[in-house]
Amino acid sequence: MPAPDSQLDVTFAALADPTRRAILARLAEGEATVNELVTPFNMSQPAISKHLKVLENAGLVSRGKDAQRRPVRIEAAPMAEAVGWLENYRRFWEHSYQRLDTLLDELQRFAPKGDKKN
Repeated sequence: MPAPDSQLDVTFAALADPTRRAILARLAEGEATVNELVTPFNMSQPAISKHLKVLENAGLVSRGKDAQRRPVRIEAAPMAEAVGWLENYRRFWEHSYQRLDTLLDELQRFAPKGDKKN
Protein backbone atom coordinates (compact mmCIF):
# COMPACT_ATOMS: atom_id res chain seq x y z
CA MET A 1 0.00 0.00 0.00
CA PRO A 2 1.44 3.41 -0.94
CA ALA A 3 2.25 6.02 1.71
CA PRO A 4 -0.66 8.41 2.44
CA ASP A 5 0.70 11.30 0.35
CA SER A 6 1.63 9.05 -2.55
CA GLN A 7 -1.81 7.40 -2.35
CA LEU A 8 -3.34 10.84 -2.68
CA ASP A 9 -1.08 11.54 -5.67
CA VAL A 10 -2.11 8.28 -7.34
CA THR A 11 -5.79 8.99 -6.66
CA PHE A 12 -5.67 12.48 -8.15
CA ALA A 13 -3.63 11.26 -11.12
CA ALA A 14 -6.25 8.59 -11.83
CA LEU A 15 -9.07 11.13 -11.46
CA ALA A 16 -7.34 13.60 -13.80
CA ASP A 17 -8.63 11.79 -16.88
CA PRO A 18 -12.26 12.52 -17.90
CA THR A 19 -12.79 8.98 -19.22
CA ARG A 20 -11.74 7.48 -15.90
CA ARG A 21 -14.04 9.87 -14.04
CA ALA A 22 -16.88 8.84 -16.36
CA ILE A 23 -16.10 5.16 -15.74
CA LEU A 24 -16.27 5.77 -11.99
CA ALA A 25 -19.58 7.61 -12.42
CA ARG A 26 -20.92 4.60 -14.33
CA LEU A 27 -19.63 2.17 -11.69
CA ALA A 28 -21.26 4.27 -8.96
CA GLU A 29 -24.56 3.04 -10.45
CA GLY A 30 -23.47 -0.58 -10.07
CA GLU A 31 -20.79 -3.04 -11.06
CA ALA A 32 -20.11 -3.78 -14.71
CA THR A 33 -17.87 -5.99 -16.80
CA VAL A 34 -15.26 -4.57 -19.16
CA ASN A 35 -17.47 -5.48 -22.11
CA GLU A 36 -20.41 -3.65 -20.51
CA LEU A 37 -18.22 -0.54 -20.19
CA VAL A 38 -17.06 -0.60 -23.82
CA THR A 39 -20.40 0.36 -25.40
CA PRO A 40 -21.23 3.63 -23.62
CA PHE A 41 -17.67 4.90 -24.00
CA ASN A 42 -17.31 4.01 -27.68
CA MET A 43 -13.80 2.75 -26.99
CA SER A 44 -12.05 -0.50 -27.65
CA GLN A 45 -11.89 -3.16 -24.98
CA PRO A 46 -8.10 -2.75 -24.61
CA ALA A 47 -8.50 1.03 -24.14
CA ILE A 48 -11.13 0.53 -21.41
CA SER A 49 -8.92 -2.13 -19.81
CA LYS A 50 -6.00 0.33 -19.67
CA HIS A 51 -8.18 2.91 -17.92
CA LEU A 52 -9.43 0.26 -15.52
CA LYS A 53 -5.84 -0.78 -14.74
CA VAL A 54 -5.00 2.81 -13.74
CA LEU A 55 -8.13 2.97 -11.56
CA GLU A 56 -7.31 -0.43 -10.06
CA ASN A 57 -3.71 0.59 -9.29
CA ALA A 58 -5.09 3.66 -7.50
CA GLY A 59 -7.43 1.44 -5.49
CA LEU A 60 -10.50 3.15 -6.96
CA VAL A 61 -11.94 -0.05 -8.45
CA SER A 62 -11.65 -3.75 -7.80
CA ARG A 63 -12.42 -6.77 -9.91
CA GLY A 64 -14.50 -9.59 -8.60
CA LYS A 65 -15.03 -13.10 -9.82
CA ASP A 66 -18.62 -14.20 -10.33
CA ALA A 67 -18.66 -17.52 -12.23
CA GLN A 68 -17.68 -16.52 -15.78
CA ARG A 69 -18.04 -12.79 -15.14
CA ARG A 70 -15.31 -10.53 -13.76
CA PRO A 71 -17.34 -7.54 -12.59
CA VAL A 72 -15.60 -4.27 -11.82
CA ARG A 73 -16.85 -2.34 -8.82
CA ILE A 74 -16.04 1.05 -7.38
CA GLU A 75 -14.00 1.34 -4.18
CA ALA A 76 -14.72 4.49 -2.20
CA ALA A 77 -11.89 4.62 0.37
CA PRO A 78 -9.29 6.45 -1.78
CA MET A 79 -11.91 8.98 -2.87
CA ALA A 80 -12.93 9.55 0.75
CA GLU A 81 -9.31 10.43 1.52
CA ALA A 82 -9.21 12.85 -1.43
CA VAL A 83 -12.48 14.45 -0.32
CA GLY A 84 -11.08 14.85 3.19
CA TRP A 85 -8.00 16.57 1.80
CA LEU A 86 -10.14 18.87 -0.37
CA GLU A 87 -12.44 19.60 2.57
CA ASN A 88 -9.61 21.50 4.29
CA TYR A 89 -9.45 23.86 1.33
CA ARG A 90 -13.22 24.24 1.14
CA ARG A 91 -13.21 25.38 4.77
CA PHE A 92 -10.35 27.79 4.02
CA TRP A 93 -12.20 29.39 1.11
CA GLU A 94 -15.49 29.47 2.99
CA HIS A 95 -13.80 31.30 5.88
CA SER A 96 -12.11 33.70 3.43
CA TYR A 97 -15.42 34.51 1.75
CA GLN A 98 -17.07 35.09 5.12
CA ARG A 99 -14.32 37.56 6.03
CA LEU A 100 -14.77 39.29 2.68
CA ASP A 101 -18.54 39.52 3.23
CA THR A 102 -17.93 41.06 6.65
CA LEU A 103 -15.52 43.61 5.18
CA LEU A 104 -17.95 44.54 2.40
CA ASP A 105 -20.76 44.97 4.93
CA GLU A 106 -18.57 47.29 6.99
CA LEU A 107 -17.55 49.31 3.93
CA GLN A 108 -21.19 49.73 2.89
CA ARG A 109 -22.20 50.77 6.38
CA PHE A 110 -19.57 53.51 6.52
CA ALA A 111 -19.85 54.70 2.91
CA PRO A 112 -21.21 58.23 2.53
CA LYS A 113 -24.92 58.09 1.66
CA GLY A 114 -24.79 60.74 -1.08
CA ASP A 115 -21.75 59.26 -2.82
CA LYS A 116 -23.38 57.08 -5.50
CA LYS A 117 -21.48 56.21 -8.65
CA ASN A 118 -23.26 55.67 -11.97
